[in-house]
Amino acid sequence: MATHGRQDFVDVNISGTLNLLEEAAAAGVAAFVYTSTTSVFGEALVPPPGEPAAWITEDVAAVPKNIYGATKAAAEDLCQLFARNHSIRAIVLRTSRFFPEEDDSRAVREAYTDANAKTNEFLYRRVDIEDVVSAHLLAALRAPSVGFAKYIISATTPFARHDAAELRNNAPPVVRRYVPDHEAEFARRGWTMIPGIDRVYVNDRARAELGWQPRHDFRTLIARLKAGEDIRSPLAREIGSKGYHDRVFGEGPYPVE
Repeated sequence: MATHGRQDFVDVNISGTLNLLEEAAAAGVAAFVYTSTTSVFGEALVPPPGEPAAWITEDVAAVPKNIYGATKAAAEDLCQLFARNHSIRAIVLRTSRFFPEEDDSRAVREAYTDANAKTNEFLYRRVDIEDVVSAHLLAALRAPSVGFAKYIISATTPFARHDAAELRNNAPPVVRRYVPDHEAEFARRGWTMIPGIDRVYVNDRARAELGWQPRHDFRTLIARLKAGEDIRSPLAREIGSKGYHDRVFGEGPYPVE
């Protein structure tokens, strides 16, 4: 967002999506799958101080906080509009983080190694690209019978909703209850568990309605660490990093506002 103007986001995310929908309607396509983002939830992702962690399902209202989230949310609305008025079968997939670049926050980069930070995120806000691909394939298959739907695509969290208050202020004991063997693997590597979690993405609806069966979650990663393996899936390793820009920046992998 620091390297592109707001109009660029409108041109790609709104006008670009509209062009695709117009052509899909004209061609009578059977299914339209739109890759969106959990960023559309925006302000809803960070509850006020003293409040429990936000339990993010598809029923939470989107409150975009920047031009990226605003234009992605608008594109979702276009998909719904065409599903209603032009009989396009459309599914919106709100994906969480799956990019391989280092975190854009200097504080996170200084506090955690990259693998440590990403492993922590699988508890609440990250997904492996292999699971993202499987969700898209299922969405394309199911869209003709669904009509229109939105789904959160994120790794399955081990937490339950009643954990939200404790997660916000003291996450390590909660993680210990659900995945006790993570501590030995973290200690072996000098890793640190995140002290508090502000939101949890919930993928229940995608699993129930799409039949999506994500293979990669925090427990899976701990098992890989025990076996001395890479936390990334084979597909994630094969794809690697495509990069956001064709130049290197002095502050992190990419500049932010």
